[in-house]
Amino acid sequence: MCGIVGYIGKREAYPIIIKGLQRLEYRGYDSAGIAIYDGNDIKLSKTKGKVSDLQSQLENETSTKGTLGIGHTRWATHGVPNDINSHPHYSNSGDLVIIHNGIIENYEAIKTELVKRGYTFTSDTDTEVLINLIEEVKKQRNVKLGKAVQIALNEVIGAYAIVVFDKNKPNEIVVAKLGSPLAIGIGEDEFFIASDASPFIEYTKNAIYLEDEEMAVIRLNKQIKIRKIKDDSLVDPLMQELKFNLEQIEKGGYDHFMLKEIHEQPNAIKDTYRGRLLANEGIIRMAGIDDNIEKFLNANRIIIVACGTSWHAGLVAEYIFEDIARIPVEVEYASEFRYRNPIITDNDVVIAISQSGETADTLAAIKLAKANGAFVFGVCNVVGSTIARETDAGAYTHAGPEIGVASTKAFTTQITVLSLMALKLAKQKGAISNSIFHYHLQELELIPEKVKKALQSDAHIKIVADIYKDATNCLYLGRGYNFPVALEGALKLKEISYIHAEGYPAAEMKHGPIALIDEQMPVFVIATKKGHYEKVVSNIQEIKSRKGKIIAIVTEGDIDVRNLADHVIEVPDTIESLTPLLTTIPLQLLSYHIAVMLNKNVDQPRNLAKSVTVE
Repeated sequence: MCGIVGYIGKREAYPIIIKGLQRLEYRGYDSAGIAIYDGNDIKLSKTKGKVSDLQSQLENETSTKGTLGIGHTRWATHGVPNDINSHPHYSNSGDLVIIHNGIIENYEAIKTELVKRGYTFTSDTDTEVLINLIEEVKKQRNVKLGKAVQIALNEVIGAYAIVVFDKNKPNEIVVAKLGSPLAIGIGEDEFFIASDASPFIEYTKNAIYLEDEEMAVIRLNKQIKIRKIKDDSLVDPLMQELKFNLEQIEKGGYDHFMLKEIHEQPNAIKDTYRGRLLANEGIIRMAGIDDNIEKFLNANRIIIVACGTSWHAGLVAEYIFEDIARIPVEVEYASEFRYRNPIITDNDVVIAISQSGETADTLAAIKLAKANGAFVFGVCNVVGSTIARETDAGAYTHAGPEIGVASTKAFTTQITVLSLMALKLAKQKGAISNSIFHYHLQELELIPEKVKKALQSDAHIKIVADIYKDATNCLYLGRGYNFPVALEGALKLKEISYIHAEGYPAAEMKHGPIALIDEQMPVFVIATKKGHYEKVVSNIQEIKSRKGKIIAIVTEGDIDVRNLADHVIEVPDTIESLTPLLTTIPLQLLSYHIAVMLNKNVDQPRNLAKSVTVE
């Protein structure tokens, strides 16, 4: 949620910041703003709406010159989305300016005290309270900006990523982090600050990712000083080399990032298993597993924690781990897990799944698990993310940047990693024969080509989408490995088209949802010729007898379901545990085309953010 961009150096700051904000639009926001120091004063512009609205507003400005600046896209928490509540925010004196991601939970108490001291507030935000607290500390204690920020942050409760500068010290920016991501790009006598590296990837490949409770004072012509906020101790910064390039975050000729990312899945899956899967040799190489094999083999159970699409991937993993590796698994919403006083022991393995590696609830679940002695393994996409750093070990999905808010390749690459893990552990435990193990590896290696084939149904899927685009409710059904795919298919439709949809285990239809079925109800049924095929056919017959409209995802060459369904979409055949990698493809495309036909903002659906970094 929210996006931060900052620049200090010799270049003009405005184009860097505006372009950076555009690249962070995928994070979700409702307003945007920018502040540029022009050598004399701070030029501030902000507005409710999109970055394009901010640009239009700035066209009327006489100048956007300046080599120091900050920009922000806000997702409202305290205070409604409007121009006044948008960031950046000034201090009362007008000297200090701030942008902030996160929530200051005790801002009301601080605000009350500041009002007693004569401070006034124009917005309803916790952020304006924070910048005035920093100003009060700076004034009362007669300290420099960096020290004032440190003292102020020790008085607040909550989460934050902040960027602050003082117009009287235009060679300096102060940044700090707790709970929200913040990256610093290091150039030649210039520095870039952003919520992730995408805003500055074309300028530098070198970045520092701040850890929680760290702050940095960035001065031109000097080294960055990073300190612990709590005790003021110096931190030796770890410079990381960025691994993705500018082309990866551009649309590449597609109308939307979501469509691009759907079509990237064959390569994304291949990149995920590249170097790990040696099918011909019957080898899976995963350092995070190899180095901690006893933790997994001796575990009482695996607990998977995740949110949203990652939770659905975790549900698929539950089937895979229990079926193939014979390890008991529980799958938990991270947002619920942290609040229900769960029983965790040092014999548990917790797998935390997150595309961004910054999901607040998942991070909190990790801290809870570690505090109770569990071994925590992370599965995420973003190199250097907080989850990658906080976990004991892990595996990257290597899916490349995912810009569309509705996750697509995150889901399939997470399942790919989790499948590799389950197969490796199954082989190590002796829970699977050599012949079946080799067969699974060969089938997994073939999945990218089979996904390519599934994508070839796009034109047919578009026709189906046009028929059902005006539906007000939809039902998604699946059994076994494909029950989580039904949940994921329903989520995709809800996220980007705003059509109400529900995913159910097909057998549960008789326990309530069947009451909804009539000739107006489209029912998407995953009916591949694996697992419980005959029972799914029986479910389809029940729907048909009640005049429901059936759109079935079937295995190539299927005849039985074709004779019952109103529409069928074929996917290639594969082993049951890998079918989710194929059956999810047509559901992603259906959701995409329906949303486009309804003129929805596919890449940035309303009220949603790519990375949920606050509760």
